[in-house]
Parts: sequence; structure tokens; C-alpha cells
Amino acid sequence: MPVQKIRATWRNAALGLGALAVLAAAPAQAEEVLKAINLPLAAWTTVALKKGILKEEFDKIGTTEIRLLNPGTSELSGAEAAMLDRGGLAIAQRMMYPAAVHRANGLDAVIVWMSVPSDENRTPILALKNSPFENLQDLKGQALGSSRVGCGWTSPKEALDAAGVPLATRIREGAVRHETITSSATVNAALLSGRIAATATHTALPAAAALVTTGQVKVIGRSPKDGVYVNAAGRVSYFAMREFVDKYPSAVRAFLVAHERTKAWIKDNVDEAAEIVAKELRMPVNIAKFGITDPSSFEYMAGETNAGLAKESIEKFQKYYVDHGDEILKERSLSPEMINAFVDKRFFAGGEYSIYN
Repeated sequence: MPVQKIRATWRNAALGLGALAVLAAAPAQAEEVLKAINLPLAAWTTVALKKGILKEEFDKIGTTEIRLLNPGTSELSGAEAAMLDRGGLAIAQRMMYPAAVHRANGLDAVIVWMSVPSDENRTPILALKNSPFENLQDLKGQALGSSRVGCGWTSPKEALDAAGVPLATRIREGAVRHETITSSATVNAALLSGRIAATATHTALPAAAALVTTGQVKVIGRSPKDGVYVNAAGRVSYFAMREFVDKYPSAVRAFLVAHERTKAWIKDNVDEAAEIVAKELRMPVNIAKFGITDPSSFEYMAGETNAGLAKESIEKFQKYYVDHGDEILKERSLSPEMINAFVDKRFFAGGEYSIYN
């Protein structure tokens, strides 16, 4: 080979290696700055906004406008999913069962935070104080009313099945009939009028707290202590559309950091926090404080750090409810691949945007 050709070959190779070196040294494309964000209106977010915690965390990434929007009550399942899907809300909160149902129904969302296991106090079964119903067996032949896609169904479903008076579903007969009622006010009216014998809910929610604090209801049953609801379905989640998370992962992380900081502040300042919540959410201070301190409260739980355990919990409760007559998850079960993709490991321990590292 002529000397000139050899030199040209080596020169081209050197140029190629130089170009590769430049590419390797070049920083990854910078994440786009999110100027404004819509977050769910909740007790803790009102405190976080009032105390400046949300502003502090979002200022770090250039997000200058934070809006709190009401995604609907805990009973209005589906409202927050619709807001997410249409871009009206960046991040939504739901217990894990309704979050999984949203995903099964086609919502392309991912879990960015999940709580540790719940406990038997999270969603008690309630009856009127002066009613003849004293335990779960007394509900045989009666109706329990609550939202179908939520803890008001998953908790009593397991509790009643375990008590030998199973809750009926569309595909399985049972000893207790379920009345689907999506409004907390309507649930209260149905209970007070005798249309339903019992309900199940987080008593920390304002509508239920009013009944509890005035002595109008009693607890006649709870979830099994080490059951599927407590360990899996009754966990809390925060989820967001996959497209949003991929585009603005730092915004998600800022939200999660603010969440942890605010929970810690509220724990140390319950009375001041209750005053803020009462004013911002327009409720009596005693109800706001009850919502913070009652064992059924779900806004202040610690986070699950392990993505693998988070995935296992979804698999566990899906199998249980399908085996016990859950027509929704039976018709639209999440595959192992879907569950794996549903839990975004970037936000759990060891992940790039984890708050636990």
C-alpha cells in the first residue's frame, strides 16, 4: 500500500476516534425546564404550599408556578385519572388497588412512590351506633355501600370473606350485597336512612370524620391484621403519566422530596398544620386535626424503598382479588411485564431520581 494511502487511513481513523471522544465527553441532553405544574389539592399539599416547602423544592429546578387542583374526593375514583390523561394534573394519589385498576383500564401511568404496608385501622367497617349490627356476621343478608374501586371495597371484601359472610360480586354470589355509591355525602345519607347497613372508609376523611366525632357510628369490623389489604392493596401510591415522568423526572423528584419534608413538619406541628388545613380546605379545625391524627389517615405514611417489594405487593393483591371474584381485574389483569413497567424503579432505592439514596 502506498505511504500516502497508509497515512490517509490512519488520519481518518484518528479523526474518527477523536469524534467518538468528543461524543463521549459531551453531556447528556439537559432536561427541559417545567415552568408550571398542577398538583393535587390535599391536606399535606396545602401545608406544603403555605409553608413554602413546595416553592423551595421546585425553585431548584426552575418551576416557578405551582397550582393545587382538586381531583375529586377519595370516593370519586376515575376523576384524577381523567385529569392526568388530559394533562390537567401532573401527579395523582390513590391507594394501590384503584391505581392498578386505572392502569388495567389503559392509563399509561407509572408508580413513582408507594407507601409501606398499611394496618387494620386504615379502613374500618362502620354501622350506625344504634343499629343492631355488632359484628361482620350480623351483615348477612344486608347491604354494604361504598365506592367499588377503592378501599371501601377492597378492605371489607377481604374482611367479610374471612368472616364467612362473603361480599357478593358481579361474578360470585355472596352473603352481603354491595351497593356502589361514589359520593361520600350519598354514602352518609344511605347509612343514616337505613338504605345500607354498613360502609367502609378512611374515617380520617372529612365526611366520615363528622360521623365519628359526633358518635353516630361504631366500628363492627376491620381488615385482617396480616392480610392482603393491609400488606398490599391498602398501600398508598403516587403515579403520573409515563410521558410526563420521562420528560420531567426532576419535577417528580422535587414533589417527592417536598412530600417527605412536609410530612415531617406536620408531625412536629400538628396544631398549626390543622389550622392551615382547616382554612385552606374550609373545614372545622377539629375535623382537620382528626384527619391528621386518626389511625385511618393515609397521607402521612412512610414510603416503600424497594421497587421489587412494591411489584410483589401488586402481584399479591391482584391474585387474591381475582381468586375471590373481582370481575374488574379478572377481565383486565395486569401481566407480570405490565407490573414491572408500572413501578418506576428510577424513584425507588438505587434509582437515578430516588429520594432514598
